Amino acid sequence: MGAHVATKGSGGRRRGRRGGSSKPMSEINVTPFVDVMLCLLIIFMVAAPLMTVGVPVELPETAAEALPGDEEEPLSITLAADGRVLIQTTEVPLADLIPRLQAIAAERDGNQVFLRADGSIPYEQVMQVMGALNAGGFREIGLVTDAGGPALDGSGG
Repeated sequence: MGAHVATKGSGGRRRGRRGGSSKPMSEINVTPFVDVMLCLLIIFMVAAPLMTVGVPVELPETAAEALPGDEEEPLSITLAADGRVLIQTTEVPLADLIPRLQAIAAERDGNQVFLRADGSIPYEQVMQVMGALNAGGFREIGLVTDAGGPALDGSGG
């Protein structure tokens, strides 16, 4: 009833990977690797905002760009609305600020510090703390603000 046409090389053997002469697979299946990397990316994107310094401060808003990050954890000085000065999350009396900063600067590789000041703090007090940071050995002072403030170029923010 049916006719079978034999092609050259078929010889009645089975084709495909199930045959006796199949080669080992030489490709790497990267799909599980990509799945794991995407899961880790999502985890770090969710966890990164939770790792900020936990002192509540109403930061002023500016149109400035963010500073590039370093390998070392940045030192953060906070001026709270009630006048308290904090190094990371530890409250420090203003009289002890320069000796503490000098001790910290001796242990660190970089001299960059981020100054977080509440928007209601007088300019004079912010400048006094910046002078103490300079005297303490920190020459690169970054002022932390919230994004989305006025651009002052007529664009309206």
